[in-house]
Amino acid sequence: MKSTRKKNGKENVPANLLEEPAAAYYTRFSSVHYPIVLMGLKDDQAFKTIHNTADFIGRIREGLPKKALDHLAQVMGVSSAEIAGMIHTSDRTLRRYTPAQKLNAGQSERIIELARLYARGAEVFDGLDTFKTWMVTPVDALGAKKPIEYLDTSIGIELLMDELGRIEQGIFA
Repeated sequence: MKSTRKKNGKENVPANLLEEPAAAYYTRFSSVHYPIVLMGLKDDQAFKTIHNTADFIGRIREGLPKKALDHLAQVMGVSSAEIAGMIHTSDRTLRRYTPAQKLNAGQSERIIELARLYARGAEVFDGLDTFKTWMVTPVDALGAKKPIEYLDTSIGIELLMDELGRIEQGIFA
């Protein structure tokens, strides 16, 4: 039998019915749109159709344009050689790509992971510059290593996302 309760003297109102209006909270760092901005693709028609995280899958499979990598590297404040190492290719290979040329799915996925991490970091640290400073500062919770050293693997990026969650919750990090 379903759980019910009385409301205004009436029976059979589901107990899990939300009676108060849901609140929508504004955040300047959207988990979907801010990564697109960080990749410099906010005006790209293909990215105007992205409304949730799952929508990134199609873009990954199609490949991101190299200009997304270049823009993200500039935002992150890393060299082309450093970003090349993060996506497991050589700087020389990347220099051969035109800005519109598509990267492969693996490279595209890593770029989106990085953009999502930086978007999340900007949200937690209330600004991209503060997050970028944290990325290059040794962190005790990471064995006194710099967070930027973890960007060459998906597990490393996931570890940093978890660490950002702990920081957001006020857990020593």
